[in-house]
Amino acid sequence: MPDFIFAYHGGKKPETEQEGAEVMQRWQDWMETNKSAFVNPGNPVGMSKTVSAAGVEDHGGSNPLSGFSIVQADTIEAAVAIARSCPHLDAGTVEVAPIIEM
Repeated sequence: MPDFIFAYHGGKKPETEQEGAEVMQRWQDWMETNKSAFVNPGNPVGMSKTVSAAGVEDHGGSNPLSGFSIVQADTIEAAVAIARSCPHLDAGTVEVAPIIEM
């Protein structure tokens, strides 16, 4: 079964502890619902730097990465179906891509 990376873009930091607890519970519920698919539940990431031949850009460019997960699914459509219920969609996007074994 192929692996897919979920690259989380955007989002925002919760403004209160209560909001943070509610967001965390939604993530835990989503991950529990889909636990058989998760190869690596991943983590949020810190501020990135984008490296190109032209130099280094701070802050991850125009659409910075905010986290990742790795899931197994039969098809990219099945992986997308899992991503469509992700709580990150309230404030950001989820990019889904197959991981190609070399």
